Amino acid sequence: MASDSVASADGKRAVVTRFAPSPTGFLHIGNARTGLFSWLYARHNGGKALLRIEDTDKARSTSEAIDVIFDGLSWLGLEFDNEPVFQSERADRHAQVVQKLLDAGKAYKCFATAEELAQMREEQRAAKKPLRYDGRWRDRDPSEAPEGAPFTVRIKTPERGETVIEDAVQGRVKVNNSEIDDFILLRADGTPTYMLAVVVDDVDMGVTHIIRGDDHLNNAFRQLQIIHAMQGIEDGWEDPTYAHIPLIHGNDGAKLSKRHGALGVDAYRDELGILPEALFNYLLRLGWGHGDKEEFTREEAIALFDLEGVGRSPSRFDLKKLSNLNGHYIREADDARLAKLVAERIGEKADIDLLTEAMPVMKTRARNIIELADGAAFLFKERPLEITEKAANLLDEEARERLAVISARLKGETDWTMEALEANLKQHSEDLGLGLGKLAQPLRAALTGQTTSPGIFDVLVLLGKEESLARIDDAQAASASKNQ
Repeated sequence: MASDSVASADGKRAVVTRFAPSPTGFLHIGNARTGLFSWLYARHNGGKALLRIEDTDKARSTSEAIDVIFDGLSWLGLEFDNEPVFQSERADRHAQVVQKLLDAGKAYKCFATAEELAQMREEQRAAKKPLRYDGRWRDRDPSEAPEGAPFTVRIKTPERGETVIEDAVQGRVKVNNSEIDDFILLRADGTPTYMLAVVVDDVDMGVTHIIRGDDHLNNAFRQLQIIHAMQGIEDGWEDPTYAHIPLIHGNDGAKLSKRHGALGVDAYRDELGILPEALFNYLLRLGWGHGDKEEFTREEAIALFDLEGVGRSPSRFDLKKLSNLNGHYIREADDARLAKLVAERIGEKADIDLLTEAMPVMKTRARNIIELADGAAFLFKERPLEITEKAANLLDEEARERLAVISARLKGETDWTMEALEANLKQHSEDLGLGLGKLAQPLRAALTGQTTSPGIFDVLVLLGKEESLARIDDAQAASASKNQ
């Protein structure tokens, strides 16, 4: 694989980031934020954002899960600068690197059996020592092993000194090399470990900046051992810049879980009715900030994003805040676009033109597409309407009598506009000495079958004269039948 890393005009390596999800389920909200930060950092620096699918777990990696990742990233508007790299297709290259390490004496074959390793760990527990491989095959000749015995390949890590990482988020972090054991590169079946495959792929893809969750910080110390061991064996094995981002917690400070809203990106779209720009903005602000600014366009995010703005403390995911932010973006959204999204939920009976006309009044209080669809559903209900119990309670005998008078007045109305209808019914309420609400409540129940809706005059205009009058007459008849 040719490296994507190139020199910039000032001689420095141009920024190349990567997002590397595992297709073992949905695109988790935390992974999506990592992908967003990696993508933004590359875009901000005029570099490349690459995508790799870490699908070496064949039992759990499915084509359906891969499609879900692609779909979620596309919905968020994260377009990458390469065809996706599939880690499972690179096993030969991973093995090639291991062979080079063996040839250079920087890795070795370990013939320890599972039983021997289990006994080793038991003895370490009894002695209250750290559980790590003791290097028993580090300096032994492979000829000492029984012929044909299975083996793993382990790296020879330095026994003295320390490994230091100048992390772009966490700052300077270090570990004594004596704490890093000779970890496995190739399993006994010849398959590469995660630790090996990630490093080889990052180097071959020319990745300069690795932005990921801080649960991978310990992995970085091990992965650097492979990089350092390969320096002098092959060109291109340069230390990357690491940026380990604190994980997302729930709003109670506990580890993020489904009860906090830790769903897949597709669920926020399909089950919660969230707009992509709302989720984009919310994820951006989870752990990153720029002064007091709360809302960012995509262009602003690219222009302003830097790693200096990423905090060192875990951010807290608040579904209510996301919902409120989504409501803002719904109010800002194009009416025709919202109408199309709502129509997809309502089904074949939806009228796009009518929905587009309705959006200005429908979207004022909606927090998500589901609420929009539920609120607009009355427009397409077939008569006679199914009326909720609360709405039916408003249609008593007195209300039915008032509806009869309202129906007669509206039948004579020749100007079916909000202004004319409002003037008509306000005059009627004044004639009766009643507040307009006393007329609007049963009228809303008759027209929508519910107790909540947009303004009653908006409802009348959207339904039109013929449908409105027919629904009022239906409600009168149903109420009369109920009270007989």
